[in-house]
Amino acid sequence: MIRYATAMTTPVSNQSDSRRTHLGKISLAVVIVLAIGAFLYFDLGRWLSLTALKENRDSLLAFTDANFVSAVGVFIASYVIVAGLSLPGAVILTLAGGFLFGAAMAALFVNVGATTGATLAFLTARYLLRDTVEQKFGKWLGPFQEGFAKNAFSYLLTLRLIPLFPFFVVNLVSGLTRVNVGTYVAATALGIIPGSFVYAYAGRQLGTINSLQEIASPNVIGAFVLLGLLALVPVIYKRVAAKRA
Repeated sequence: MIRYATAMTTPVSNQSDSRRTHLGKISLAVVIVLAIGAFLYFDLGRWLSLTALKENRDSLLAFTDANFVSAVGVFIASYVIVAGLSLPGAVILTLAGGFLFGAAMAALFVNVGATTGATLAFLTARYLLRDTVEQKFGKWLGPFQEGFAKNAFSYLLTLRLIPLFPFFVVNLVSGLTRVNVGTYVAATALGIIPGSFVYAYAGRQLGTINSLQEIASPNVIGAFVLLGLLALVPVIYKRVAAKRA
């Protein structure tokens, strides 16, 4: 009787867990959609523009001088939300951070906020989509998953260093891979340092900036590309050594 009862309850328990997981995914997806919808409906993006930043720089600076700790908290929280929900405005926030806190401190605060937000986006994509993607495309993605997992740190570091790859796309696609969270966080935190510092430093000269294209000059992008390619050296070395062995 005990064995029979166990056999009967196990499928029921599995079904209950599956339903809870399904409801959890739906609830999370609804929250994300509502948050993005509110951002668009209330046109909050107008505050994350170069024009708005330059128009309000005096009041922002005054608030930061009077409430430094609160300003840092609001800044990091804003960055987490923008990065976590894949909203536009990260570059403007980085410029604002450089203007308000200085290049070095802003790069640190940006790193904390961006890495935290990127990790949330990564985990969300993994929770909501990875199982479905693997079930439907597992046969084709298998070799890619294995190759990416073996050199995950170098690949991710390259993607973070080269600004040609959108930040939010790397977050979401990485969540569909089998890379572990620790590797993802380390590569993200290290890879965004150069770009964060460049834009934060540019924020110190906010009054002379008329467009974001002035910051992302060909020379700057070229330097980032070279850094990204250097991150691939260990991967290339492994492949060459394997062929010689």
